[in-house]
Amino acid sequence: KYDDRPKRKGPKPKDLGVATRKDMIGEEYLGLKPCGPAPNCFCSTDSVEDDPDHSIPSWTYPTSKHGSVSSAFRELESVIGGYKPGQGNIDGGGFAVVSSDVEKGYIYVQFEALKNGYIDDFEVAVVSGGREGEVQVRSSSRVGYLDFGVNAKRLNYIAKELREKGWDADGVDYKTHRGYVSENNLS
Repeated sequence: KYDDRPKRKGPKPKDLGVATRKDMIGEEYLGLKPCGPAPNCFCSTDSVEDDPDHSIPSWTYPTSKHGSVSSAFRELESVIGGYKPGQGNIDGGGFAVVSSDVEKGYIYVQFEALKNGYIDDFEVAVVSGGREGEVQVRSSSRVGYLDFGVNAKRLNYIAKELREKGWDADGVDYKTHRGYVSENNLS
C-alpha cells in the first residue's frame, strides 16, 4: 500500500549493545546506550536522577520460574516473536530479530513503521553486576525528533505480555513522563 514512498530507515547506531558508558558526571558504568535529548527514546540503564525524561525501570524475570538467564531469555524471545505488528497503530512494517544470544542474555530487534519505513532499535540485555533477574531495556527511534508515542506503546505492549508471565515489567507511565507526553502530543 505504501510501496511508492521512499523508506527513511536511518543509519543503524554504531554503539548498540552492552558497553562501558559514562554518566552525566563522567563516571563509567556498564550498560545499554543512553538516550539523546529527543523525546523518542527510553532506556533503563540510566538512573532516573540523571535522565528522568528517558528513564524507565529495568525488567525482572521470576528467578523461581527461570533458573538461568537462557531460560528467561527464551521466554523473552517468545514474547517478542509473538508481537503483533500494527498493534496500537505502530510497527505496521513488521520487525526483525537481528541478534539473539539467550546464553549471554541479549536480544536486538528492529521495528519498522509501515508508511515511511522508519526503523526503531529495541534491545534487552543482562548487564553483569546487576541484580539477579534484572534485564535492561532500551527502545529508540533512529530518525526524527518526536516518535508520537511509538516507543512507549511498544514497551508497554511487551511489558504487559511479560507481566502475564510473572515478570516485574513496568512500561512507560504517562504520569511520570509528562515531558514525553506533552512534546509528542499524547493524551
